[in-house]
This record gives sequence, structure tokens and C-alpha cells, in this order.
Amino acid sequence: MRIFKFGGASVKDAAGVRNIVKVLETVGYEETLLVVSAMGKTTNAMEKVVRDYFDEKADHLAALQEVIDYHHDILKELFPGVQHQIYARFKELTDEVKGFLAWNKSPKYSFVYDQVVGYGELISTSIVSAYFEETGIKNTWLDVRELIKTGSDYRDATVNWDRSQQNITSRINRKVLNITQGFIGSDDNNFTTTLGREGSDYTAAILGYCLNAESVTIWKDVPGVLNADPRYFQNPELLHEVSYREAIELAFYGASVIHPKTLQPLQRKEIPLHVRSFLQPEQPGTVVKKSKGISPNIPCFILKKDQVLLKLSSLNFDFIVEENISEIFRMLHDHRLKVDLIQNSAISFSVCVDNKFQQLPELFEKLKSKYKVTSYESVSLYTIRHFNQEAIDSLQNGKEVLLEQRTQETVQLVTRETKG
Repeated sequence: MRIFKFGGASVKDAAGVRNIVKVLETVGYEETLLVVSAMGKTTNAMEKVVRDYFDEKADHLAALQEVIDYHHDILKELFPGVQHQIYARFKELTDEVKGFLAWNKSPKYSFVYDQVVGYGELISTSIVSAYFEETGIKNTWLDVRELIKTGSDYRDATVNWDRSQQNITSRINRKVLNITQGFIGSDDNNFTTTLGREGSDYTAAILGYCLNAESVTIWKDVPGVLNADPRYFQNPELLHEVSYREAIELAFYGASVIHPKTLQPLQRKEIPLHVRSFLQPEQPGTVVKKSKGISPNIPCFILKKDQVLLKLSSLNFDFIVEENISEIFRMLHDHRLKVDLIQNSAISFSVCVDNKFQQLPELFEKLKSKYKVTSYESVSLYTIRHFNQEAIDSLQNGKEVLLEQRTQETVQLVTRETKG
């Protein structure tokens, strides 16, 4: 069985949905399972619904209406001149969101987030499934929440592999085209959970692992895995082949093409991961498999923006030893700050973190009671795998390097823009 994952960019409009049909006609869809993300920027739009709800904005449903109008426009293009049953299904799903927001009593942001935001995937897959049926492509729509079971750690749920394996094996008919959602699962109480942003890739890997898939393919708007993000770097090059180990290293450092959690389950069963272009489905793209290094062997650039660099030193010039470092990491964990780089000396400790959960101010207060703390916000973390001096020099123009760290294959630079 093959697993195909289509992200939001591939279904951002009616033309995108039609194009998926062309992709399937090109590469075939027998014994295939599609994992489909929310359409376009729907996840961002649903996040705004949650923010407005917690900000107690009287018109928080206005943000939801924007989501409804966006999908209605797509529906009218895909099903012109007919009152297709998908309209009733779409209304049912959006009414469920409105109902939840009306009766919800939970003050927990992450819980509410998961119950609301995941509807983007339920809506998109319902529309894609209905359009396939309309064009003669028979398929089975599956609710992934009945397949992937997780803990109750909302917004970053941990998969219960044993229960998920049992559900997936027993409920999926391998002989037909199946369509399901990425990003979401459910806990023991059947509340929706999410696997973290960009978690649809992870969903595809979970399903691939549990089904012993022949392959997993991520369809994107780029030719494959590039050695740099084209949004930030000029003239990126296509990597034709990447080993599991190298791909995991790139993902760990923040390469945006592959989700960090996606690769481990595939590596365990040596299931190849293909990254291909839905704009050029006849092209082979990149394959991640059991091999050595990358081909071609060139520097790979990764950028993480809007990071925070913290430099800690002891108040009385004592050494910062294991006990201190353990305490600092416990604080970082408790405040859900993801550590991207660390560096320490006898009396100082530097750490570059991602503050996506916005808990930095609380951490500051605790750290300042024990350490002298200097912080640099809105810094950039550059990572270069297989670096050379030319690659390093290309990053330093117009930037102040606040911290540099090198290993045999990797260099990391924390920088901020120089003024004027």
C-alpha cells in the first residue's frame, strides 16, 4: 500500500483539488491512502478563531465566518449549479464548531485549540472525497480520530502506538482508495488532539508504519528536498537522494520540508519517503531511504527565525555545573521552550530557544532569581550541514554573529541584523 500526503498548498483552491485528480491519474491510485491537510491557510484562520474566542471578542464568530466563506467559494467552483450533499456535510461540520464554542466551559487554551483547529482537516477531506466521487473516483472517507489514539497532551500529542496499530490494521481496507486527515487524533475520552504544527507529515508516517506501506510520498509545491529554503536563500539545489540519518539531522535542525517526527517510524521499517512536486508529478523528486549521506554532496542551509538567545551567568562567579544545567533544562521544559542550541563555559550558559508557546516572561522571573540573564530576542539561527568557508561567509554579510558553534559536519550561527 502507498501513502500519499497532500498539504494545504495543494488544496488551497478549486484548481488545486482538480490538480490532485490529475496527479492520481498520472501516478495511479490503486491501494493508496491519501492524507490531506486543511485547505490553504485554514489552520492559521482557525487559530484566529481560538484567539478571538479567548480574547472574549463579541464577534469571534466573524473569524469563523471568513473560513466558511472561503470554503463556500471553493465548493461553488467544484460543484457549479448543483446543491450537492457536500453542502449539508460542510454545514454540519461548521455547526459543530459553533456548538462547541457556545457550550465549552474549559479555560484551557490548548484543549480548546485542538477541538476547534482540527476541523480544517475534516472539512478539506470531506470536500476532496466528494469531488473525487463526482469525477468518478470511488473512495472511502475515514475519520483519522478513530484510527490514531494519543495521550491528552493537547497541541503536541504523544501517539499511543499499540492502540493506533490495532485500529489502523482492523479498520482500513487496503484494496480501495482511502482519504483521511493529517494533524489530528483523539485521546481516551475521544476529544480531538493535534500532533503539532506540520503534523500531517507525521500522520502519513504513522499510517505508513502501521500498514507496512510500500512507500510514503509527500506532495509539495517544490521539486523535492532542496539544500535551502527558496524563501530565504537564492538558487537552491535539488537533493536527489538523502539517507534516513541525514534527513533526521536536517529535520532536527529545522529543515521545513520534512517534519522532525516523520522519519523515525519510517526508518524503523526502512519504508522509503518520497518528496515530489504536485505541479510536476512525472518528476521523481527526492527519495529518503537507507543509504549514506546526501547526493549531491553540497552544503545544506537551514534558517530558524524569531528565536531567543539567553545568556546566563552565575551571580557570584560560581561554576555552572551539572546541577545548574539540570535545573535550567527543567525550567525550559516546564515552560515549553524548545531548545535549538546550547553552549556553556565554566561560569556561563547560553541557549537559543523557540518561544512558540509564549511563556518566556514567566521563565525570566525564575531565572533572574538565580542567574544574571541577558536576552536577545528576534534573532536568527542558521545551520549549515556539510559546511565550507564559502558557505559560512555567505551568511555573514550585514549580520552580527552573537554565537557560533561547530562540529565536524555542522556549523551553527546565531545572528541579528546589524543596524544602519
